[in-house]
Amino acid sequence: MLGRRRVFACGIHAAAFVLSAGGLAQPAAAQGKDVVILAAASLKNALDEASAAWAKQTGKSIKISYAASSALAKQIEGGIPADIFISADVPWMDYVAERKLIKPTSRTDYLGNQIVLIAGKDSRIDLKIDKGFNLRGALGNGGRLAMGSVEAVPAGKYGKAALEYLGVWPSVSDRVAQAENVRMALTLVSRGEAPLGIVYKTDAASDPAVRIVGAFPSDSHPAIIYPMALLSTSINPDAQAFVDYLKMPAAKLFFEKQGFTVLK
Repeated sequence: MLGRRRVFACGIHAAAFVLSAGGLAQPAAAQGKDVVILAAASLKNALDEASAAWAKQTGKSIKISYAASSALAKQIEGGIPADIFISADVPWMDYVAERKLIKPTSRTDYLGNQIVLIAGKDSRIDLKIDKGFNLRGALGNGGRLAMGSVEAVPAGKYGKAALEYLGVWPSVSDRVAQAENVRMALTLVSRGEAPLGIVYKTDAASDPAVRIVGAFPSDSHPAIIYPMALLSTSINPDAQAFVDYLKMPAAKLFFEKQGFTVLK
């Protein structure tokens, strides 16, 4: 599986999210009563808990589709019917904003995060993340470094930027297993298919089968910010109500527990 440079897998979904061609042609009508959220894969645990709590409190229904921010932005561009987009980086939110696909006044920088190097929980790999650290040597004979796609997935882009800053990217670029999203990179390490991986701190916290080897310096990559916005086609008043809920102290606890920094 890891003999190929790219590793592709199915996106992670919190609920069945099947869209017909007719639904794509009529996004507003397709939304119905459900609040439909498109969210970065790394948000799954915290956002699942927050949405379940809101649904229990209000009796409203939520559907969430998790994938790489890049894939979600392209789906929004293609007319997917949804209400809220939460991206794992600013550029992909900018991408949809430039195409007038979000309500500009609804946009907010909601969360912050960190990227970390992970290994399997029983791994004895011990590394200090610093300039020129021996990442290739730690991968061993033929071992791969699991990362999100370094050209599209935010966690992969942050990871590549950090490795370039630290001067080790040239030594490992041919040993990278690029995954469709950050949760799939996490899975490769969790299952023992890759000895090391770069994921968000919050992803590492969600999987007891991995441990954090070290955190990347915050100045080694662009700031990790998760913007949130309502889509321009959304007509569901419950969508704004859910966004407002996410900014309340009760909802913030779900994200802070997972390791996110709540910015708003």
